[in-house]
Amino acid sequence: MSSEGDENTVVCLPGERLCRVEDNVVLGIGTYEQNGYIYASKSGVVNIEESGENCQVVSVHKPGFHLTIPATGDVVTARVLVTTPKFAKCAIFCVRNVLLESSYRGLLRKEDVRETEKDRVDIYKSFKPGDVILARVINQMEQSFLITTAETELGVVVAYASDARKTRVPMVPVGWSEMQCPLTTIKEPRKVAKVLPESSINIIK
Repeated sequence: MSSEGDENTVVCLPGERLCRVEDNVVLGIGTYEQNGYIYASKSGVVNIEESGENCQVVSVHKPGFHLTIPATGDVVTARVLVTTPKFAKCAIFCVRNVLLESSYRGLLRKEDVRETEKDRVDIYKSFKPGDVILARVINQMEQSFLITTAETELGVVVAYASDARKTRVPMVPVGWSEMQCPLTTIKEPRKVAKVLPESSINIIK
């Protein structure tokens, strides 16, 4: 690693060892873990950002880049990647209407999908891989952020019918638990967000 310009600026190359893995250190964008150490996966400026209680995020970015890290309480936009009976894995790509350079991992547990009737929640009837959702950050875990859609304004904002993904025509809400394809009129269950903010529409487009 070397200094460039500002004496506090540290520049690194791919494969350079940055620091030792600790309980309070989280891997950020542009890094990876190997044999108990954090390494740079690309060249750039090393950034160490405070996040949460006694937690630091180590990341590597292009010079001049301003790092945006989700904080507890933030509303984020994420894409559902994988669904299981107990949780959905997501990629957070927007925080507070700021589009990210690279996504963060989000975890949405079954008990955090709805505010009521939590024992009756079915992940498969709430989300599908590819859905875009609005969620709120409730906690930061070691390698991901815990998110929730247990508010009426949170949930699915963009989704495509299972048999109509090639048409790229999004479904429209027909209630708080269903969306419908305008081409086939087929309905599918979803945990639908009550409101789709204009800012989210612009980002998704």
